Amino acid sequence: MSTGKTLRIQQYKSGIGAIYKHKRVLVSLGLGKMNRIVEKPDHPSIRGMVAKIPHLVRIVDEQAGN
Repeated sequence: MSTGKTLRIQQYKSGIGAIYKHKRVLVSLGLGKMNRIVEKPDHPSIRGMVAKIPHLVRIVDEQAGN
């Protein structure tokens, strides 16, 4: 991820008790454990996934690429 903007996404609540689709979104983002942070490119598809599960994840930081 050397070019473009990136998003740092943190899972701050557990997926236990969440519906199956929400759990699958967590896994596809590379999350699954509490307080884990992943860095993903800032694409509409990633933003859409985050918008589906705002009760489980938060955007920690938005960074411009180098």
